[in-house]
Amino acid sequence: MSGTLPFRRVAVVGVGLIGGSFALALRKRFPDIRVVGYDRPDVAKRALALGAVGEIADDLAIAVRGADLVYIALPIGSTIEALPAIATGAELHALVTDAGSTKAAICRVAKEHFRGAAQFLGGHPMAGKEQSGIDHADAELFRGAPYVLIGTEENGGSTEKEFAALLREIGAQPLWTDAETHDWAVGIISHLPQLVSVALAGVVQDETDETGLPVSLAGPGLHDVLRLAGSPYGVWRDILITNTDNVSRALDRLAQALDHLRTRLASKELEREFQSANDLYQLLQKSR
Repeated sequence: MSGTLPFRRVAVVGVGLIGGSFALALRKRFPDIRVVGYDRPDVAKRALALGAVGEIADDLAIAVRGADLVYIALPIGSTIEALPAIATGAELHALVTDAGSTKAAICRVAKEHFRGAAQFLGGHPMAGKEQSGIDHADAELFRGAPYVLIGTEENGGSTEKEFAALLREIGAQPLWTDAETHDWAVGIISHLPQLVSVALAGVVQDETDETGLPVSLAGPGLHDVLRLAGSPYGVWRDILITNTDNVSRALDRLAQALDHLRTRLASKELEREFQSANDLYQLLQKSR
């Protein structure tokens, strides 16, 4: 990042997988930056021990005081609950951003409370792991991953553009859109695959008999498809609650697609469906 680093003190509110990874990435790329962490005492102390943060705060108001950048990496419900206090306690010049997996609900609440000089910028890093928690944090987690910012680059202020530049410095790829479009898109490419994995796991479990079949025959293919099934419900509860309509529509589309495949199981027309799927897979491989 050319010129003077715009964010000298960063408060990371929630130092689990995402917040911890963001903090590690900042400290790796910008050794002089001051990063303070706020979370449950045991989590915050662990983040300090791992070097994700240089100091910890046991009070939210103390954490955000003096921070140029406040990075909220809490569950969606907790983020919404914390926004009023953060809006009140944030410095007038500060940028406050979040990493929530849905954006419309968070941005609505933020609009109600951020009426002063402190600015709010909704965000969502399209990166993660099936394991959660600070012990799985990784300074390279965001490298090469899209990072959604809510708004438009053309209309963003200087501070928002500086944050986008900071994201590029830690390897992320900023992508601007509106909250509703974001929630529709992630409902299809993130939330639907998670539920598909959960549903498939349920079918396999229900079909497994006392001899262990068919699970005992499972190879790497099933492991690959069920990787997302390892993600805990606690991570997904607020996501699904705040994006119910989009996820429901995505499930309807999947049900239609499955019915379509069922009618073509014994038909040569099924080859076209495989080819279309192969094409999308190749496209995804090229974009990695």
